[in-house]
Amino acid sequence: MATQIFVNLPVKDLQKTTLFFTRLGFKFNAKFSDPAGACMIVGDNIYVMLLTHEKFQTFTPKPISDATKSTEVLVCLTCESREGVDEMVRKAVAAGGTTYSDPQDHGFLYGHGFQDLDGHIWEVIWVNPSAVN
Repeated sequence: MATQIFVNLPVKDLQKTTLFFTRLGFKFNAKFSDPAGACMIVGDNIYVMLLTHEKFQTFTPKPISDATKSTEVLVCLTCESREGVDEMVRKAVAAGGTTYSDPQDHGFLYGHGFQDLDGHIWEVIWVNPSAVN
């Protein structure tokens, strides 16, 4: 069995957050979702568990960070093109998210990003395949 990754993020309003990411084109696994959490499918073996603060708090003795005031994690997703990067950021802003910087063009790598409804930072990048091979 391939290794899977589950990124767990606390969210203030699970319903609004689920709708936000649905508008970006993400799907959810109903088997691993309930009123306290939604399992967002990012790719093969990659998932983001969007958890209510109450549910998230059961997994850690530490207080939950306020992502609008401090950064606890940077989530980075790849796209297949520069246009895909811009499209995802555009959809995020249209769904209520915000940008936190200008796009960055390094030739072989193009990136931009957004903050979701809870302030979590999502970086979105395209890497030129010829730069990797």
